[in-house]
Amino acid sequence: MGLQPLEFSDCYLDSPWFRERIRAHEAELERTNKFIKELIKDGKNLIAATKSLSAAQRKFAHSLRDFKFEFIGDAETDDERCIDASLREFSNFLKNLEEQREIMALSVTETLIKPLEKFRKEQLGAVKEEKKKFDKETEKNYSLIDKHLNLSAKKKDSHLQEADLQVEQNRQHFYELSLEYVCKLQEIQERKKFEFVEPMLSFFQGMFTFYHQGHELSKDFNHYKMELQINIQNTRNRFEGTRSEVEELMNKIRQNPKDHKRVSQFTAEGYLYVQEKRPAPFGSSWVKHYCMFRKAAQKFNMIPFEHRSGGKLGDGEVFFLKECTKRHTDSIDRRFCFDIEAADRCSIVLIEPSSQDRKEVHSWIRQDSQFSENVSVQWKHEV
Repeated sequence: MGLQPLEFSDCYLDSPWFRERIRAHEAELERTNKFIKELIKDGKNLIAATKSLSAAQRKFAHSLRDFKFEFIGDAETDDERCIDASLREFSNFLKNLEEQREIMALSVTETLIKPLEKFRKEQLGAVKEEKKKFDKETEKNYSLIDKHLNLSAKKKDSHLQEADLQVEQNRQHFYELSLEYVCKLQEIQERKKFEFVEPMLSFFQGMFTFYHQGHELSKDFNHYKMELQINIQNTRNRFEGTRSEVEELMNKIRQNPKDHKRVSQFTAEGYLYVQEKRPAPFGSSWVKHYCMFRKAAQKFNMIPFEHRSGGKLGDGEVFFLKECTKRHTDSIDRRFCFDIEAADRCSIVLIEPSSQDRKEVHSWIRQDSQFSENVSVQWKHEV
């Protein structure tokens, strides 16, 4: 059951039931005040969360815009160009959407927060002030009545008449204040039906506008989205179509890598370890180099490179070979070592990672008259 109505005629009786109805109205207004206060707090949190979401969406859009696909080969297909441009299109869509969201967030303050704060402070605040006056006048009125009842009948008539007049005047003032308070209580109960709900309607109208604009942006984007889906499907079909061919080629190379060597300007190339001498007592160390040999020109290139250090290339060195001789294990405590002599520098000691490809290397070493028959250099061909 809802609140009992407050009758103006009850102000003159001021019965216990009248007071209970007043307290029920006051409790309802206090509940409304707390609810609006909490709603304002939630509304401000909603604005903050919306701004945070918008900032995150904008950052996401910025990341999309800055990313660029790198395609294999010199020329892109039409599908690849569309796919590359798609991220910028997504970014622009989000940017336009967030502009509308920002407008909605700003409107929440004007359409919801400020009107509710005004209603709570001006209307509910006014009722609180009226309550203070009513409670104060109630205390004054009944205190004066209690005092008046305690007057002795032996007092002079003039004094008693003056006291009666004072009580009557105070009672009339109390009735007036009671009438005004009852009127205010009923007025605020009616006023909150529109002054409280109307800002909520404006808030949701702004939200509906945002969703509608988002829907319009989506409709405008729909044609591009359908074209992009075709581009993606075409790319997927090409991938599926060539996947089996790529796997077949990979298996062929895996079974016989020597028959599928990459065409190179070098006779041989791969990794060798170069001995670098250090001051005593540190001895020597072996540094990995990527080496390339061009047989026709007797030109030897070597570049220091270590995979575990991030793959950074060192300064390369180029020289012309004069002689290459195998090192025996009685002269060095390592296997697969050999010396090379250059035309314009001192000799270098190198070590092969293994002897797996030694027979293959012999085939081109023996064809070169400038190399000894006992030379063995192992090259690791990198596919």
